Amino acid sequence: MPSLFFSGNCLAGAEIVKSIRRLGDLSGIFGDEASFAALPVDRPVYEVYSHLPVREGTPGGLYFGLTKLYPGKVGQEYFMTKGHYHQQADRMEYYWCLEGEGMLILMDCARKIWAEKMFPGSLHAIPGGVAHRVANTGCRVVSFAACWPSDAGHNYAAIAAEGFSARLVEVNENPQFI
Repeated sequence: MPSLFFSGNCLAGAEIVKSIRRLGDLSGIFGDEASFAALPVDRPVYEVYSHLPVREGTPGGLYFGLTKLYPGKVGQEYFMTKGHYHQQADRMEYYWCLEGEGMLILMDCARKIWAEKMFPGSLHAIPGGVAHRVANTGCRVVSFAACWPSDAGHNYAAIAAEGFSARLVEVNENPQFI
């Protein structure tokens, strides 16, 4: 009998690692600092459920995860994940949307930015060397699954230092880069 269960938008089992990112964990990510300061730091923004069957850095292993990103905005900027590059720059990753609406924001090492619309059933191949984050552009939870190599690693520091080259904000009820 399996010890891992994936059904719809849930990932459960004894080997699942759960983490919650709250607004306070995302300081410096949003452009409107006054709006950010007015929101409660303990407000959940997203939850991540991960199955990590091998030690990080193990060649040939795969990780699997599910993220639930809540709706909300800081000013006009949508709630989003922190975003990262992979430490092993040639490693790719797959995302597929399970529910809700969002945008997968992508940025290459030349800081060219683009986005792909996420909707239930959409599949996204994220090339190596491309930073990625997800913004919730809808009014309910957007959840998506991910699969990535166990030796990919995460480089959050580059995004924390320089950010993405554009911000996804709501303009006339539509997402737009500024």
